[in-house]
Amino acid sequence: MQTLRSVLDGADTARVGIGHFNISDLVALNAAVSAAREIGVPVIVGVSESEREFMGVREVAALVRAVREESSHPVFLNADHTHTLEKAEEAARAGFDSIVFDGSALPFEENVRETARAVEAVRSIADSMVVEGEVGFIGSGSEIHDTAPDAARILTTIDEATQFVAATRVDVLAPAVGNMHGMLRQMVRGEAEKHLDIARIAAIKQAVHLPMTLHGGSGTKSDDLRRAVKAGITIVHINTDLRLAWRRGVEAGLAAHPEEVAPYKILPGAVQAVHDVVRDRLRLFNAP
Repeated sequence: MQTLRSVLDGADTARVGIGHFNISDLVALNAAVSAAREIGVPVIVGVSESEREFMGVREVAALVRAVREESSHPVFLNADHTHTLEKAEEAARAGFDSIVFDGSALPFEENVRETARAVEAVRSIADSMVVEGEVGFIGSGSEIHDTAPDAARILTTIDEATQFVAATRVDVLAPAVGNMHGMLRQMVRGEAEKHLDIARIAAIKQAVHLPMTLHGGSGTKSDDLRRAVKAGITIVHINTDLRLAWRRGVEAGLAAHPEEVAPYKILPGAVQAVHDVVRDRLRLFNAP
């Protein structure tokens, strides 16, 4: 199987997007993999620190390895939003393919310093591991919000991006370009969508010459996502959309089988609902 680094290079050159989908159970994992196989494209599944705590760090790594071997499909595992050196090293030792070291809530100089330490530590354990860093804060938590965090309105500058990449030696950069973690309630109701600064994406891409990640992709205007990929975004993170699909699928399963207690009879609807979201996003990210 190709390495994640080679897949990123190929997607970056072709200006197509690799979908990153967060998981916290087998429902989401199976749905993401089946949708990627249907479309015929690589996929990244991610687990945040909280999701890793719930599933188990070594356990989720073993699950992804097993699925990858069984399906013979390029499925990669990312340690999403990792905030400490200890957690970064833990993921590297467990065999993750990549890690997002997230110091974006820190002052810029401290973010640079801590990210550089994480890059050095992770590469000393697994030199093939892809390391991503973040510049610009887009809020925290893939939840439903009443209002957007004030900090989420601060966009990454070209100077910040250039300085950060040079000082940290990250493989992938995640900028703040109008994106936001989670979704506003009016987005869930279909009354609003996030809008991205496409010109800023293109300018940062031209300055750093690295694959870039868009975090907080849920609830974003589809045309903005398509244009962002063409402008230089290589990885697009989707989480809240999946959580909503999962919940609605579970609720539908319970409504259809109110007396049922066997999870495997209730959850197929959740698998299909998550599958459909992943499939549609992957089609968008890989559109010509």
